[in-house]
Amino acid sequence: MKLVLFDCDGTLVDSAGLIHEVMARTFDAFDLERPTTDATKAVIGLTLDIAIARLLGQPHADTREVAMAAHYKTIFASVRGEPGFQEALFPGIAEMMETLAAQDELLIGAVTGKSRRGLAHIAATHGFDKVFFVSRTADDCPSKPHPAMVMECCAEAGVDPADTIVIGDAIYDMQMAKAAGADALGVAWGYASVPQLIEAGADHIARVPADIIEWMERNHA
Repeated sequence: MKLVLFDCDGTLVDSAGLIHEVMARTFDAFDLERPTTDATKAVIGLTLDIAIARLLGQPHADTREVAMAAHYKTIFASVRGEPGFQEALFPGIAEMMETLAAQDELLIGAVTGKSRRGLAHIAATHGFDKVFFVSRTADDCPSKPHPAMVMECCAEAGVDPADTIVIGDAIYDMQMAKAAGADALGVAWGYASVPQLIEAGADHIARVPADIIEWMERNHA
């Protein structure tokens, strides 16, 4: 049995526009200069208060960053409801997930910097609620690249990390996978560059979702 753990933002769904808009409005609310879109993309995947601290150039989250994270969570749903800010699947993701879910020898899960509520919304919206056998979120574990998300999913699923594949678009996903002893598969359609993913330890780069299926068949048959 193999365990396949997917990151969410930038891997399954294109949420950069939404995340940046909510982040920008949060900075506005605290009378701080808005981060650039590229700066926001660079911290997607981290736990929210840590991501905000990084954007502010702080080494760790303190009282202000925690308060900003709380404000972000408060306004997130209303911004997502505005036209143009829905979290759409990347092209080819639905078909890829359907193919993987049909394979009896695979268990599928999610490891994400989203909240538990945020992941539940994505899963329900796109029909993944019956696909994810196991999941860990920012509400459950330390922020990526700490390996806890992967290790806890492996323990719950009864699968060794050596038989686990972490699929993500961020350097934190690759670093987390390597720290846990799992394979790291980077995706080229997300928010980090391919050279960044390779430097962070990616064992392979998928250029399109169908590449994930081909790589799985070749390396984990």
